[in-house]
Amino acid sequence: MNAYAAMKQYQTVNVNAQVTEADPHRLIQMLFEGGLQRIAQAKGAMQYGNVALKGELIGKSIGIVSGLRESLDIKKGGEMAANLDNLYAFMIQRLSHANLKNDPAVLDEVANLLREIKEGWDAIQA
Repeated sequence: MNAYAAMKQYQTVNVNAQVTEADPHRLIQMLFEGGLQRIAQAKGAMQYGNVALKGELIGKSIGIVSGLRESLDIKKGGEMAANLDNLYAFMIQRLSHANLKNDPAVLDEVANLLREIKEGWDAIQA
């Protein structure tokens, strides 16, 4: 896992946190948290008709999911990492679709997927 790539992606979305002091496990948790927050905020912006903010927040969500994807080590993680890579690619596609079609249900779909992965990650001891 490339924790530094994940940390860099996390910093690019302007999330205030103790990124430099976090261990790699916590960095990934922070990415999940940030992604879920941005998706929820994007849904709110979508519901209030704030197109510019919706696009910005979905873009940040895509950036975070991309950071999670880039942090995967396919060689060490084998099939599980490959499956996560495919799932993250799917999530990015769905987020783009949600932005284009203004579809809050798709944001919920991605948030639910991300939440499930986060729960699994949270259960892992660092």
